[in-house]
Amino acid sequence: MTTTRRHLTRDDLAPLARAATGRTPAAVTRLRGGTKKGVYRLTLDDDTTVVAYVWSADEDYWDSGPSDLRDPFSPGTSLDVFTAAHDRLVAAGVRTPRLLYSDTTLDAVVVEDMPGGSLEEALERDPVAGRAALDQLAAELATLHAQEGPAFGKVGLVDNGGTSSSSSCERRITEGALRHIEQAAVRDERIAGVREELEETVRRLAAAVRPRDRHTLIHGELGADHVLLDAQGRPALIDIEGLMYFDVEWEHVFLRIRFGPHYDALHAPDLDEDRVRLYRLAMHVSLVAGPLRLIEGDFPNPEWMREIAESNLVRVLDLVRR
Repeated sequence: MTTTRRHLTRDDLAPLARAATGRTPAAVTRLRGGTKKGVYRLTLDDDTTVVAYVWSADEDYWDSGPSDLRDPFSPGTSLDVFTAAHDRLVAAGVRTPRLLYSDTTLDAVVVEDMPGGSLEEALERDPVAGRAALDQLAAELATLHAQEGPAFGKVGLVDNGGTSSSSSCERRITEGALRHIEQAAVRDERIAGVREELEETVRRLAAAVRPRDRHTLIHGELGADHVLLDAQGRPALIDIEGLMYFDVEWEHVFLRIRFGPHYDALHAPDLDEDRVRLYRLAMHVSLVAGPLRLIEGDFPNPEWMREIAESNLVRVLDLVRR
């Protein structure tokens, strides 16, 4: 585990900025929120801004190592994973910040800055304007979810003819849920107290899911904080390294959790309710196990992660008692 992390400075990022824009950065700000990569806003000497993404051990608070492309949920901790996702979104006509430059030596990219802030901020600041952006996001999601792949898995794998290590979406979710229950049980006695019941519930819900051959393009972790607005207020998807072909129900379970009362604008009909039930419990368990593991390291905002873990733990206990 990394114990002393070095974040990048203006001098460190100056060569990248010059290669991408031909200009020198006057200031560099590391933006909050990233746990797997460093996100830096570069203010250039003409007062314009761009954003740099940097993948390195110092920027990865999960200390997760290289991505395993055969696992749809392996961490997207490399430039290649990002560029594959970016190119697939562009091909689908889904808005994401434009890729301006990539540097394979530094394992970094430079993308356009989004001046409108996040959709999360917009919904809090101006619900009317935020609702307009939310409706545009719904249209973007319809475009995204109209795309299908020949198999399930990360786009960089599937689009190059590869196959995932699990046999189906539901099997991968089930296997992950059982691992997350085990991980959470050693970190929280409330999960330990219902571990057997939780595992039995996961297996029962998984047994109800019928096979499916359709694999939909999804973002995978789409909250309102992962949507930025451009100068025209149009939403653009960020943190796209999890882009994959998968069951669309996984996307909607996450959307419902993260958008809360705003989810009605994004709801889709004809979801498979058996998958929704399995994926909802699995998602909440993962959002307990992951944050509890992360705060055992040196993540700089542990209280935020504890809040995430606690709120999802309450939902896990509620679901298992139904």
